[in-house]
Amino acid sequence: MIRAYDKIYLASAQKNLGRILDYLVSNLNYSLEVAWQLFLTNELSTRFEQGDYSVLVGSSGVELTRALLMQSDEILSSPSPLYSYDRSPEFWTGWALAYYQWFTGLRFAEIEQAVPITKVRSLYIPYHEMDIRQFVDRMNEQYRIAKPETNLKALRTIAGQSQAQLAQLSGVPLRTIQQYEQRQKDINKAQAKTLFQLARTLKCDMEDLIEKVS
Repeated sequence: MIRAYDKIYLASAQKNLGRILDYLVSNLNYSLEVAWQLFLTNELSTRFEQGDYSVLVGSSGVELTRALLMQSDEILSSPSPLYSYDRSPEFWTGWALAYYQWFTGLRFAEIEQAVPITKVRSLYIPYHEMDIRQFVDRMNEQYRIAKPETNLKALRTIAGQSQAQLAQLSGVPLRTIQQYEQRQKDINKAQAKTLFQLARTLKCDMEDLIEKVS
């Protein structure tokens, strides 16, 4: 998978998103849900997703938080940031979500729709003591539960086609389509010709068929 930015910037991105949530909740007394909605509805979230280096490494988390609040017309207070010896649950939540977004390429809003911020926060124990890849596996499980349909099935449904119709129009075997939709086969490993035939028939881009959480 081609990711939005190089892994060398990931640690800084994780730290910054962690500090944004921690500062909003611990210092400015926002609830975690409101803090996350402020981030999601601000251009800052898109800049994170796109790998804008000015937000990944060019500013501190506190500086980004203050810019976010000013852009959101929130009343800006400036208490001195508190730093705890251990990472707070809110810091860990932002830190872990930054990794998951980078790893999957999902938009933060897509993640929130499937796994709300409070549910991510509830994973703090025990996942803050585990390898981040175990957190990714758990998030993938939660995402698949919330969104069981594959992109192929969703796009086929929107197009108003049955599996048999799609097979006939695209030239892709019916059994292959069924296996992709049932996740018995990984569409991410499909041949380019197969993806092209399906995308052409469904009038979408080939990338739209790829599963970010497989």
